[in-house]
Amino acid sequence: AQILAPTGVLRVGVYKGSPTSMVVVQGQTHGIAHDLGYKLGERLGVPVQIVEFPRVAEVVNAVHDGRVDFTFTNASASRAKLVDFTPTLVRLELGLLVPKTSAIKSFADLDQPGIRLGVSQGSSSLVTLSSKLKQARLLPLPDLSVAKQGLERGDLDAFATNKGILFELADQLPQHHVLEDAWGHEQLAIAIPMGRTTAMPWLQNFATEVVKQGTLQRMAQQAGLRGLAR
Repeated sequence: AQILAPTGVLRVGVYKGSPTSMVVVQGQTHGIAHDLGYKLGERLGVPVQIVEFPRVAEVVNAVHDGRVDFTFTNASASRAKLVDFTPTLVRLELGLLVPKTSAIKSFADLDQPGIRLGVSQGSSSLVTLSSKLKQARLLPLPDLSVAKQGLERGDLDAFATNKGILFELADQLPQHHVLEDAWGHEQLAIAIPMGRTTAMPWLQNFATEVVKQGTLQRMAQQAGLRGLAR
């Protein structure tokens, strides 16, 4: 507990709108980062403090700076330089949310002049898509509520991220749908600040256990997580 929660409190970093982080389902707060954080705090015997950020990039920065002790996020190569990850616990498809009337029927239709594609600022999707797309215009957005507004108003032709978030947004946007195909995958894992490596074997055991016992699957279901890689 001393290593993983040096202040005596496990500070868990989350951002709203993603079932892998934190969502409100029928008045109850859920999400894998949120629920796993509480589970870990219980195991360590320390209180848990949920620390909210507008977007995932800020959560990762807070873990890197030691302002939070724990989160659950995409273990991309660039993030692995900032924080330490356990092995992958969840694989999610990356996809597109578009209006139902859109001419974009798959990722292959996306890279055209004049296409305005929303992505979360500082996200791993932004990094990947910057190298994949040559003609579509990438618009980095400060948070998911701005993405929702942009799609509603028609300021965006599409929004790209993991399908867990996209299905969550599609529930609130009846004129939009998540396309079938995937343009990549996210490998999600527990992240902790660097320099706490002595606790990593213990944390990996904890991670293996929550998967084996079906705890993680229950958390995913409670948060309404969809878009898991087949």
